[in-house]
Amino acid sequence: MERDAVDGVLLDCPWVPVCISGSQLLAKTWFGDTAYRILLTDLHSVWEEEMDTRAIQDRAQELNRRLRAPVHAFFSHMCEVAHPCLSGRVEDGGALQFSLNHHSGDINLKLKSELAGVPFYWEFRCTPAPVALVCSQLVRPLLLMSRLLQRQVGQLGVLLARKDTELQDYRDNGAVLSRERLQTELFEEQSYRENFLTQTVPQVCARQGGLGFDSELQELYSAVTSYGNTNARKRKISERHAPEEDETTTEDRDPNHAASGTQPPGEEVNHGLDQGDRDRTTDSETPNEEKTTVPMATAADRPSARPKKKKAKGLFG
Repeated sequence: MERDAVDGVLLDCPWVPVCISGSQLLAKTWFGDTAYRILLTDLHSVWEEEMDTRAIQDRAQELNRRLRAPVHAFFSHMCEVAHPCLSGRVEDGGALQFSLNHHSGDINLKLKSELAGVPFYWEFRCTPAPVALVCSQLVRPLLLMSRLLQRQVGQLGVLLARKDTELQDYRDNGAVLSRERLQTELFEEQSYRENFLTQTVPQVCARQGGLGFDSELQELYSAVTSYGNTNARKRKISERHAPEEDETTTEDRDPNHAASGTQPPGEEVNHGLDQGDRDRTTDSETPNEEKTTVPMATAADRPSARPKKKKAKGLFG
């Protein structure tokens, strides 16, 4: 599977709280047929690891010298053991099977189990994740979730104000509550926001040790990431077709392309030839045509400008 496709699949996976060797983490995991991708964070750092079939085979040989089975033969066993822990379904990460340690900024998860009666060892060697991956998998979804929740609060405030107006209309028309405990005060958004910042925020911040999302926030996260994946796929499709459309548009707008076509009647295209060059070109293109030459008249053949007078023949002649 391509890297972009794996990123998209991983984006659809939820962040789940896990506890391994007493360390509280948030984990995102994806297991394919013979590949996996894992993200871990303690909200101070984010680590990742991506392994394909060849890398899994090499590491399995490194950690299990006697192992001669192909990847698909033991990968399903590894998923069965590791996935419950990394998905938060096993409390404290299975203390006898999983251990966690930090090494030079990296984080290693060591797994020990049995495969066909033989000890099987595996290590998830996670390195610091790039900033782009952290932003796409955690920061941008959380910012979008915050914006959506803020809009939801605003819409609820408008609804409460309308309800207060409706209740006041009932009172003006003589309606009376049957039970006093249902009596409420008018909703004032500004005072509510001030009480929220001074009372609720400190209570929530005091419990920062609890990682992860509840079911409602997890549902909102899934909706946000699913919508983001859909938009990303649409952008890739449009970008894939964009070069073809640009090439067609360029051909349609190219003036040289239009000039190379049929020349309109009655128009000449001067290709840099002067009048003499065009005449010589015309003569050379019609060598078989006869040229008509008008002879120049000689001086003797020219008619005189004034007729000569004849001498009169008289008596003296």
